[in-house]
Amino acid sequence: MTDTAAPTDTCLTEALATLTLEQKVQLLTGRNFWSTWPIEEIGLRRILVSDGPSGVRGEVWDERDPSLNLPSATALASAWDPDIARRYGAAAAVEARRKGVDVVLGPTINLHRSPLGGRHFECFSEDPVLTAELAAAYVTGVQDNGVGATPKHYVANDFETDRFTADVRADERTLRELYLLAFEKAITEARAWLVMSAYNSVNGATATENELLETPLNSEWGFDGVVISDWTAVRSLDSARVSQDLVMPGPDGPWGQALVDAVRAGEIDEAIVDRKVLRILTLAQRVGALKGSESREPVLVEDGVALAREAAVEGTVLLENRSVSGNPELPWDAGTLRKVAVIGNNASAARTQGGGSATVLPEYTVSPLEGVRAALPGAEVSYSVGAVVQDGLVELPLAEMTNPVTGEPGLRARFLDAKGTELFGEDRRKSMLVYFGGDAPIADSATYELSTRLTPAQSQTVRLGFALIGAAQLYVDGELLVESDLQPNGTDLGAAFMNPLTASAQVQLTAGRPVDVRLVLDLTAKEGMAAHALFLQLGTEPAELDEDALIAEAAQAAAVADVALVVVGTNSIVESEGYDRESLSLPGRQDDLVRAVVAANPRTVVLVNAGAPVLMPWRDDVAALLLGWFGGQEFGNAVADVLLGVSEPGGRLPTTWPAAEADVPVLSCAPLDGVVEYSEGIHIGYRAWLKAGTTPAYWIGSGQGYTQIELTGVEGPASALPGEVVTLDVEVANRGERDGKQVVQVYAEKADSTVDRPVRWLVGSAPVRVPAGQIARVDVAVPTRYLAYWAEGWQYELGSYRLRVGTTAVDLPLEATLEVTA
Repeated sequence: MTDTAAPTDTCLTEALATLTLEQKVQLLTGRNFWSTWPIEEIGLRRILVSDGPSGVRGEVWDERDPSLNLPSATALASAWDPDIARRYGAAAAVEARRKGVDVVLGPTINLHRSPLGGRHFECFSEDPVLTAELAAAYVTGVQDNGVGATPKHYVANDFETDRFTADVRADERTLRELYLLAFEKAITEARAWLVMSAYNSVNGATATENELLETPLNSEWGFDGVVISDWTAVRSLDSARVSQDLVMPGPDGPWGQALVDAVRAGEIDEAIVDRKVLRILTLAQRVGALKGSESREPVLVEDGVALAREAAVEGTVLLENRSVSGNPELPWDAGTLRKVAVIGNNASAARTQGGGSATVLPEYTVSPLEGVRAALPGAEVSYSVGAVVQDGLVELPLAEMTNPVTGEPGLRARFLDAKGTELFGEDRRKSMLVYFGGDAPIADSATYELSTRLTPAQSQTVRLGFALIGAAQLYVDGELLVESDLQPNGTDLGAAFMNPLTASAQVQLTAGRPVDVRLVLDLTAKEGMAAHALFLQLGTEPAELDEDALIAEAAQAAAVADVALVVVGTNSIVESEGYDRESLSLPGRQDDLVRAVVAANPRTVVLVNAGAPVLMPWRDDVAALLLGWFGGQEFGNAVADVLLGVSEPGGRLPTTWPAAEADVPVLSCAPLDGVVEYSEGIHIGYRAWLKAGTTPAYWIGSGQGYTQIELTGVEGPASALPGEVVTLDVEVANRGERDGKQVVQVYAEKADSTVDRPVRWLVGSAPVRVPAGQIARVDVAVPTRYLAYWAEGWQYELGSYRLRVGTTAVDLPLEATLEVTA
């Protein structure tokens, strides 16, 4: 390991000198799931970290302590606006401080290498430059408010399949120009206080034992923060020899006494331990966890709920807006609408966030159905499910549950010992519960019991059941309904924990007639991490349905309405941490549903509620097409704002969307013999599409507003030296009658290059807002560094570069020539 000097401060070095080797080593592994060890004699309190990145959950996963649910990263990236990313990060930091959290585990800045990536929704873009700009802004927003940001997952963690064991093979140029670029900018410009090391290996060494943690992270970029591991990513003592600083979670781990013994035996230099400890003390100083360095007040505070709504609007992408009755379909004129048909499973049970560790528990969510109804109080807004998207259980509604102990809405949860004595009891308000940290005595308990009195709002036949890992029984009115011993779902522990298998049985529920429901889970077999963490869900699955009848009912509702809104999307099984997607097709009969509704009413608007690309074979037939992504807790209100023209749809695609799965140039996420070959090199996303000469459904940058904004001129310097940043002055003209937004994008080309280059690649972008009928100018910064290529260092190919200016990777009406000179 190259010994780059750790940050030094007299009080820190003095504190270090007072610690025993055992104390120093103890600091290098977490105290529990979410915090580090305190050491009172040096004035060090614990440092509390929490999952983000689209909200801050806090120390416990508990609906009684709700969190702000911001739109997903793909929605944030669709705004193409670093200022919104900075404000988003600042809001996350304010939320963190409200919950006593010192470090936010985000942003996630891996790339959209394949649209099948299961965690696509949590990452920004397929493009490294756009990702880098947004990453730096997010980190700045978090840390300006006194909270540590943690860009993750370092590095090439762009898939979920076998993520613990897969080895990514990528040459250094590919790593430097694509996968490391956003980390570099987050470090060198935003000065991130932490970086999270990934599960996967890179070129034969696991990320936590990889020399990439030293070079370029420390030795070239000057990183002086803490490398924190992804949870359980550190697997051996070898990782202590490199620049891995903090093992999470604790208190168990592979360092501990083994590291103390290795230092005492002279196998590992104590100076290596000291460097790690100094970095943790520096982090403590920065977040106010060390005596004499109190937490500072946030400098940027705003209404988080209002920002969630604004960010959702800014990320909404309008891809199609056709004229059906003489004018573009959107925005709707509220004054002319009498009947509106809202259709789709996701219209009512909308996804506001993706699955896995990014999940937070908001105080409320607004569905598109609720948003439209609230915005159109004078119209009749009907609802039809149309097609079932749900896979797995739906939680029991709080309004239909009564806690048998308190009589209040909710459930009673109890942890019991082998004699049936209650060790711990609590009143909960959700039937999906996660114990991941906190005070629940999982390891000491023999049984977990969850009970409620369920009073259905409507009569129906459902399948009542549970999702969990282990042996459990479900009783209804004292009679055993379901008994099953559910094993982990797959080999990925994260996926198995958050998405366990389900057991259910059919039951007839009668409106207004209460039934007592009790779930009993055997905890005696739990060991290892399972003895400290528990996920379970009590809920319902739909009984057998007539899918054709559901579609026909929706089509009939659309036929008698002025307009129809169909919300299609994915479910929690399709997009989540822990596994990649098997297909880009919408689940269930949603494609059939859209076709049927369009046939019944040509004024059909489709809203896509997904965090990543899906196939839309009907896209040429709908009146309008919107992408709402996972829109956060204010999703439905933002949708209504856009539909009715209260706000401009501000989004542009951050990633190319395919027309057919077979066309995707880089598709597979699955390791072959344990290896994922990044054989496409620097050609991913739109770069790969351009190289293949294949046309997607929508290029990166695609999207439109409710006015016509044209790019009319560009000026810039004729030449630049390597390393300089040049500025292009772009003129834009709003030809319409509404204020609007455009995203100006600059792509570089070098046809005579002597090295492998993309056909063109993004080198700069900027959003611009233009009043109706006005002309505006916007400066787009283009670092010449983005023209360089990596070959044992950044190399500048002298000569002319064609800078093409436009609104997508292929719609480029303007251009300038830049000469890079010696």
